[in-house]
Amino acid sequence: MSHFYKTFFILFLLFGALVNAQELSLEELDILQAKVNTDLSFAQKNIENSFYFQAKTNIDSALENAKKLDNKKSLGLVYSKLGKIQHLLEEDSEATNTLIKAIEIQRFAKDNINIAETYKTLADVYMATKKYEKALDYYKSAETLFNQEDLPNYEAETLLKKGQAYLALKNFKKAESTLSKAVSLSQRYKLNKLLSSSLIYLGEAQAELGRLGIALKIAHEGFTIAKEDKNLDVLSAGYLTLSNLYEADGNYKLANKYLRSHLKLSDSLLNIKRALVSPEKRNEYLIANQIQYQKNSKADLEEETSANIITQLITILSIALITILSLLTLSLYKNNNIRLKSNNILHKKNSELIISKEKAELASKTKANFLSTVTHELRTPLYAVTGLTNMLLDENPKPEQIPHLKSLKFSGDYLLTFINDILQINKIEANKVEIEKEVFNLKKKIANVISALNNSAAGNNVNLHFEYDENLPHNYNADQLKISQILINLIGNSIKFTKDGDIWVRATKINEKNGIYNIRFEVQDNGIGISKEKQEHMFESFSQGSIQINRKYGGTGLGLSIVKGLIDILNGKIYLKSVLGQGSSFYFELPLEYAEEAVKKEQLNYFKDINELELSNIKILVVEDNKINQMITKKILNKMKLNCEVVENGEHAVEKVKENQYDVVLMDIHMPGISGIEATKIIRTFNKDLTIFALTAVTIEDKMAEFDDAGFTDIISKPFKQEDFEKKLFEALILKEKA
Repeated sequence: MSHFYKTFFILFLLFGALVNAQELSLEELDILQAKVNTDLSFAQKNIENSFYFQAKTNIDSALENAKKLDNKKSLGLVYSKLGKIQHLLEEDSEATNTLIKAIEIQRFAKDNINIAETYKTLADVYMATKKYEKALDYYKSAETLFNQEDLPNYEAETLLKKGQAYLALKNFKKAESTLSKAVSLSQRYKLNKLLSSSLIYLGEAQAELGRLGIALKIAHEGFTIAKEDKNLDVLSAGYLTLSNLYEADGNYKLANKYLRSHLKLSDSLLNIKRALVSPEKRNEYLIANQIQYQKNSKADLEEETSANIITQLITILSIALITILSLLTLSLYKNNNIRLKSNNILHKKNSELIISKEKAELASKTKANFLSTVTHELRTPLYAVTGLTNMLLDENPKPEQIPHLKSLKFSGDYLLTFINDILQINKIEANKVEIEKEVFNLKKKIANVISALNNSAAGNNVNLHFEYDENLPHNYNADQLKISQILINLIGNSIKFTKDGDIWVRATKINEKNGIYNIRFEVQDNGIGISKEKQEHMFESFSQGSIQINRKYGGTGLGLSIVKGLIDILNGKIYLKSVLGQGSSFYFELPLEYAEEAVKKEQLNYFKDINELELSNIKILVVEDNKINQMITKKILNKMKLNCEVVENGEHAVEKVKENQYDVVLMDIHMPGISGIEATKIIRTFNKDLTIFALTAVTIEDKMAEFDDAGFTDIISKPFKQEDFEKKLFEALILKEKA
């Protein structure tokens, strides 16, 4: 019995010791994490001051503590810094292995910000070892993550290095595009060092593309910034670039001068670097490490001697503990196996989900790019179709030709509507639709929509009826264009599927609070109706009742999908009631803000009252590679009593603007040689005030930031309405002069 009590007492002491050890270990974890953070901070400061061996000492200490912590984020960051130091010490083979290990750990920890920096460092290593393709892959990955995390300074640096990789691969077109983005980003966020370096390397790319004059101007601009800020590394590269450019230009005196300056500065920088990574410095680091190791070993020995008695007691207690834990392990073995299998399955599924997410994002970007390309390719010939048709109708055609021309105009308008529907769906899905409020008369707006659709209704022998609630005010401050679009789609849909019947359009008040009226709109018909199973999918894109209905009645199946998207944007709800063979009722509810009175827009008379002498002094340059579009644009301008010159590409446009004084440039975007965007950027380097319109068929919303960065004054989308085109020219040419 006494033996039992002794055993129980020993086990009690053992568990007490374990509890105390656990408490101490939590405190130690906090201390270790603080040490890791401190060592990382000191390492970063030493790297910035070029004390690479001192930084390595800090990182070695951080690595030892991070391994004890088993904190993946800290461990990944430590390996990333170690790889960077190894690269700076020209230990590129070791740096590659260390950085790959850091990436594996950071991927597991989902540390996107730090993994982006690791990607960039690994790319630097591959650049140093002349593995340019691999370097380019990692720069692209780093750029994507920096963009997602909204870190423009890191993104700009990565773009610069990506451009250098393209230069090394002799892909000068890509180098020019990438370095232009680096310049734009550096200018926007005032990153002078990156800006100067980006301009210098952009000068190299421009020279390789045969634009030596522009190359010298850009390189000198970067060189001046580097000289003002005393950035010696950038200044050395600038000397070399300018030397090469002047040699290519035949100015050997200046080329020799800049080359001598480069050699002098680069030798000085090389001597400094050699001093920082010299064998003497390395030996100092190794000796310091050895001394520290001996001190640690001595301290460990003293600690081991003082703890010898405690160790003997712990050994006895450990034997008892091992026995108990062995039994416990045996009982939990099966459960642990199941848990491990479950974790493996979860990790696998998680990896699959990440891959699926990346594929979905790629598919979304591909879809947006595809739509932008297809839109341009469709709108360009459509510009010719609609423009020529309108001209022919205005030029007194033969009576027998008028029906054919009207049919052609109808087909062009239908195709344009279809393209716009697809783009509208794409904008709604991408949350790029903005609400544009203005004061308008709701009753008149609905009446105008019904009036516009009367001819279509008469073609199907359909009577349209309009009922407006007497308790509803007439004027509201809301997005009248979107409300019109919703009503046109719904009423047009009812007309399409109703023959020899009636359609009722109603607007009724639900309630009102603080000047906000909840209004119910209803479009009811007695047409063919919709079956129950089809009603669930009616608001999906490209959805119609059946293939037979599509064949018989036509249409794209996009109208109701657009309606649903627009109503959601306006914070409304839509409902559907329908009985097959009896008719359908679409009704939706919208909150509208009451307004006192609709504001009448002042109508401008544009060029009608401008005398011909004043118009003859206006000089317009049209930059367009398509012969038909050249002819159409020129005829439209001539009809407005305006004269113009036409050039076929961006290079000629830049030359013309240098040689002549123009009031307006109408610049196409996609052209052979340099694009309209690139041409505009070049023009803005020597002419900041010229009015330049982007005359384009691309999707404006997707390219707005790019157009702004290039320096366009405004954008005119093709195919355009002549009234809108005339209005923009009038504001640029006449109102600007009078202001």
